[in-house]
Amino acid sequence: MKQLTIVRHAKSSWDYNVGDRDRPLKERGINDAILVASHIKNKISLPDAVFSSPASRALQTCTIFLRMMDIPEERLQLTNELYDFSGASMRRFIKTLSDDYEKVMIFGHNHACTDVSNNFGDSEIENLPTAGMVHLTFEADSWKSIQNGKTALTVFPKDLR
Repeated sequence: MKQLTIVRHAKSSWDYNVGDRDRPLKERGINDAILVASHIKNKISLPDAVFSSPASRALQTCTIFLRMMDIPEERLQLTNELYDFSGASMRRFIKTLSDDYEKVMIFGHNHACTDVSNNFGDSEIENLPTAGMVHLTFEADSWKSIQNGKTALTVFPKDLR
């Protein structure tokens, strides 16, 4: 069985004159990431591997989850393929994951996170909110063969406040 946890980066700040990749999290984003990570810590298994977009807001969100969930930093890899806004690159990336990984967590952007959740899960999500998390399970032995998985858990910050 394969398990995929998708996390959309937390709320970012537009208060700085920086490029898109360099936008940091807002305080609310930091608090929401802590809230969601704390909530799911004992609800899902620790991932074998964690992949993040290299954009600051995604990486900051990822770092908060690593710390809050006690995930070793050595499991983290940055990949430009997750700096995706349509979902096509993210879907291709997931399909090429090593089958040595049973449980994978990815941090990315919208619309990609919503697209992947809806393409691979069995529950329609209108919009995965910032710091939102979707956990999918698949009756598959290979990432390249995953298709219709089960949406096992969704956690949105507004539901925890």
